[in-house]
Amino acid sequence: MSVISPVASSDERLFGVCLLATDRSLSPVVLAREVESRGFDMLFLPENSHIPLKRNKEWPYAEALLDPLSRLYDPFVALSGAAAVTTRLLLGFAVCLMTHRDPINTAKAVASLDLLSGGRVILGVAGGALDEAMRNHGALFKQRWQIVRERTLAMKTIWRDELAEFHGEFVNFDPMWSFPKPVQAGGPPIWIGSNSKWVPERVADYADGWIVYNGRYEGDAVHDLQRACDKSGRNFADVTLTLMDAPWDAGEAAGFLAQGFSKLIFLVPPDSGSIEASLDRLARIVTQLRG
Repeated sequence: MSVISPVASSDERLFGVCLLATDRSLSPVVLAREVESRGFDMLFLPENSHIPLKRNKEWPYAEALLDPLSRLYDPFVALSGAAAVTTRLLLGFAVCLMTHRDPINTAKAVASLDLLSGGRVILGVAGGALDEAMRNHGALFKQRWQIVRERTLAMKTIWRDELAEFHGEFVNFDPMWSFPKPVQAGGPPIWIGSNSKWVPERVADYADGWIVYNGRYEGDAVHDLQRACDKSGRNFADVTLTLMDAPWDAGEAAGFLAQGFSKLIFLVPPDSGSIEASLDRLARIVTQLRG
């Protein structure tokens, strides 16, 4: 088994796809084979445990996707299957909802997947958008980013330290052992997937990268992240900037690479028709971008 550590340098250009893998779509095992065979570098899967029937307000951008979002495979199970049938494909979460997860169990699951895959995990994290869903998991919407930060830092502590200890407002544990440790030193890279004006500071504070959703961030992502890194003392060159929902046009996609995005993720919607045909089309675009 080949070991990749780290997953990729922040300026290395990589191309991936993100799909809503459900019980009505291609199985994650078949999907991973199809993606890797076409030369893509990364496969990202989202997470959503459930959709509450009663919701106080609309969920922007996702109302039309409520059925597939209620049918998603658990990404840890799905990406484990993907890892077993691929050798070089990077395995990404876009995103893991930390308001829905216990950090100790999640740290072990991430470490296990990273070890079994030979160090191929990229952990995208966020808080989520549905207040009611968070409450079902014991988290409050207004505290979602405080929870994401603490649980992420706690996981990093577990991955890094042989005898791990963490004391915070939302996570609290005395010294303990938790193995296995990830292949990637210090754990897989953490990429925050969100589009609010506060994200650059959050990335500079405790993450390794930013997944920016195309057209939803109201600002200059490259400039704002660089300014946040300068303010916090982080080296901007060490932080990865990724575009989600990259345009299905080589010229437009190349424009984002020129701006400073080093990773492009193409979103394949569930109503796109043949998944294989969509992957073929995207593979041709990636070939142009690499050329």
